[in-house]
Amino acid sequence: MKPRIAFYGDDFTGSTDVMEVLQWAGIPTVLFLAPPSADQLEKFANFEAFGVAGTSRSMSPVEMEIELKPVFRQLRDSGAKIVHYKICSTCDSSPEIGNIGKTMELGRELFGSEFVPIVVAAPNLGRYQVFGNLFARSGLDSDPFRLDRHPTMMHHPITPMNESDIRAHLAHQTKLRIGLYNILQLQECPESVDAALGDDCDGVLFDLLMPEHLSKIGRILDQVSNQKNPRFMVGSSGIEYALTQHWGTERPDTPTFGPVEQLVVITGSCSPVNDRQISWAERNGFESLALNPSKLIDDRSSRSEVEHVVQSATACLKRGVSLILHTSRGPKDARIDSATEKMRNMGLSELDIRLQSGKLLGPKLGKILSGILAERPLFRVGIAGGDSSGFVARELGLTALEAISPVAPGSPLCRAHAANSFHGREFIFKGGQVGRDDVWGTILNGTTRRI
Repeated sequence: MKPRIAFYGDDFTGSTDVMEVLQWAGIPTVLFLAPPSADQLEKFANFEAFGVAGTSRSMSPVEMEIELKPVFRQLRDSGAKIVHYKICSTCDSSPEIGNIGKTMELGRELFGSEFVPIVVAAPNLGRYQVFGNLFARSGLDSDPFRLDRHPTMMHHPITPMNESDIRAHLAHQTKLRIGLYNILQLQECPESVDAALGDDCDGVLFDLLMPEHLSKIGRILDQVSNQKNPRFMVGSSGIEYALTQHWGTERPDTPTFGPVEQLVVITGSCSPVNDRQISWAERNGFESLALNPSKLIDDRSSRSEVEHVVQSATACLKRGVSLILHTSRGPKDARIDSATEKMRNMGLSELDIRLQSGKLLGPKLGKILSGILAERPLFRVGIAGGDSSGFVARELGLTALEAISPVAPGSPLCRAHAANSFHGREFIFKGGQVGRDDVWGTILNGTTRRI
């Protein structure tokens, strides 16, 4: 069976987001942690979509080209009707890091599309775009902020956002001509994109405000995909929300999950939403353990610091409580500046710090979690932070994931595939900005009384 959609996620939690949308729209989906072999694809031949969880959001344009060209060729040759390069719904990127414009250039080169559809907004996730300007909630209960005034994104440590007009944002990353299918045109919904914009655009950005707009965009995306070669698209999971609404797929009943006795969570996010979730957990029976990123990224102290944290965490878990380990309590946490200064002392430039921080810290978080689980083999595990999640999952040796139940938007509870003791265990990989304050209580207590 040829897949309907094949996708590459520029970070880990963004990839699980796409898997979740497709899975609960009735399109069985598997997410691989590396480009799958023919044997792996054959093993999951009954799945109608597949993805590759990547890390290109934290790469330079040179690194992105090396990473993406072979993956895009494989996705192109899979027979999928649509190949989606999945970006964050807050458009995390810059000319130097996670350059989305570079991705569009590669896609046009390898897929030969007349234009690249671009859908960044996702109303289901609290992301809205009007006249090219992106707005986002900070947590599910906040009012939407214009992106350049968003309390997290304007202070993002790697790709801070100072522009809300996505056309202007992408113009710093590519010379491709990007048109806008604006909210008024969407309301009128001409029969084709060409009828609204003409044919002189290399990319077309779609406004998206209300859930009822999704099926209109989905119809257009499906229309431009009716050709022999796969259609290359760039965007958030708004693309999958739009397509599945248009397709009218048969949606299965929403699965539930039961409680576990204990939960361990490790977070690498500096989002204020993540901080609120830690605070809620502390008020409701969880214990927390502050990690020292400066010691973890320093080769001279890293090994002993990992061992120390594993011992402390294991002792805590032996008392029967649930535990959250964290690298930050929001964007103003002094540990962020301390770790940045440590990287400067290691000889890294400011650009290198932004490129390398996740690569330096993420695997150490994976070693900590692996050590804890070797001592306390808990069945369910929580991981927060888009960049951190990918490095942690790879350090654990996971090879693929299946979504088994929704929890928070874009963050399903997953069953792991692995050639080690983590096979069959449950993980949630969550972006730092995603979910309600009580999300870790939900993961611990479940949505039913029994598993």
